[in-house]
Amino acid sequence: MFRYIDIRSYFNRVGFAFRALKSPNFRMFFYGQIVSLMGTYIQNLALGWLIYRLTDSPFLLGLVGFAGQIPSLFLTPIAGVYADRVNRRYVLIGSQALSMVMAFTLAALYLTGVLQIWHIILIAVINGVSLAFDTPFRHAFLLEMVGDRDLLQNAIALNSTLINSARFIGPTIGGFIIALLGEGWCFIINGLSFMAVIASLMSMRVKPMNTHHHHGSIFQELAEGLAYSYRNKTIRYLLLLISSIGFIGLPFQVFMPVFARDILHGNSQLLGFLTGSLGAGALVGAFYLASRKSIRSLPKIILVSSILFGIGLFVFSLSSNIAVSLGVIFITGFGMIVLFAATNTLLQHIVDEDKRGRVVALYGLSFMGITPLGSLLLGSISPTFGVQLTLTISGLLCLLAVVLFGRNYGTIAQTVKRFENSH
Repeated sequence: MFRYIDIRSYFNRVGFAFRALKSPNFRMFFYGQIVSLMGTYIQNLALGWLIYRLTDSPFLLGLVGFAGQIPSLFLTPIAGVYADRVNRRYVLIGSQALSMVMAFTLAALYLTGVLQIWHIILIAVINGVSLAFDTPFRHAFLLEMVGDRDLLQNAIALNSTLINSARFIGPTIGGFIIALLGEGWCFIINGLSFMAVIASLMSMRVKPMNTHHHHGSIFQELAEGLAYSYRNKTIRYLLLLISSIGFIGLPFQVFMPVFARDILHGNSQLLGFLTGSLGAGALVGAFYLASRKSIRSLPKIILVSSILFGIGLFVFSLSSNIAVSLGVIFITGFGMIVLFAATNTLLQHIVDEDKRGRVVALYGLSFMGITPLGSLLLGSISPTFGVQLTLTISGLLCLLAVVLFGRNYGTIAQTVKRFENSH
């Protein structure tokens, strides 16, 4: 009897963690993204390994990371304005199609033996343009997909879950594909994978929520969104924290091939395991958020997860032991995804609907537009200071940012408490 109750309770908790899948639109998107993101992370690993194999240059790793994300610095805020104006689903279909074409182009250049670094940089820039529009539109589109605000928190967490499922599984598969077939097949697989998410988006039937009329210019509405985000102290403090972490912390990912080969003395399979361990930690973090119902504890979760990220990055930078590195990169991944997903959840709950696109664009900018500047900076100084010391400093600066955020913790907690009481 007791065993039956325990088993039933367990399955009820699992079902609760996936409750947003009750929405047919979100369910199609979820399954399509599983396939698409798997291909994306296979390609990301293969591309990083290929660049470092051909050039032995940490700077070029940072440069390609910069090229792939710098368009977001200029385009994401403008994309956020359009996300409050136009049909979000149509733009998402277009951005996914563009990324698919770039994957097949990369594969064709590689397999014909003409691929050069400048090709990779150009393709990274074009993908960056696609991503600059995809991110704010995708986040703003979540509420339209699920159609129920009570499911929004779970949908955001599940979106993070599928991203990090792919981050966990994709690189591990990618490492074996590189060893057996070479990097070119990774690019082909990624191109094919986009077809799944494009099909899911084309099959949806949703009613657009951003139907109010706009009368100002693009730049007037952009200024309005910036002023709104600055005046709201909770939004301002949250964006400052993740922007700081995005600039000085997240660029560590472009140096993973250096740690795999030169510091831990491994090969592409070890790179896959490291990236997979990072994704596994992120996946556990995403499941943790998916199982939560109330947003009241989110300020504390954001604070603790940012501390875990900073400590994890600091210890990882100093480690030369494979087992230790795999363990601390797991913790780093957990802290990273919980910090960003919890921040996204909190922002989407407290933002006014007519400014949702612009605020989530600023959220996306914090790790898409700001991170490439950090990648370029760290890539530039790493030849002088060494990759390990560079990331050690990054970890310490992340912890300093957390300390500054902690001084405003009470303001954020009070805002969340008032929001819950009014809803």
